[in-house]
Amino acid sequence: MTRGPIVAAVLEKENAVEDFRTLIGATNPADAAEGTIRKLYAASIGENAAHGSDSDENAAIESAFHFAGRDMF
Repeated sequence: MTRGPIVAAVLEKENAVEDFRTLIGATNPADAAEGTIRKLYAASIGENAAHGSDSDENAAIESAFHFAGRDMF
């Protein structure tokens, strides 16, 4: 998230954090499941193509960093 443009999004659904982390795969692309974003597109642990919050609490902190409260609905 520090080397180039990013697309920031806030997902709202039951189990959003857990489900999104399943979609993107393990942090280490070598350990990521087939078909996940990181397995398909990541170069390494440090360049792993996607970021997903690891808890609801961190999701709230990270969302507030990228968006003003009025931008989230």
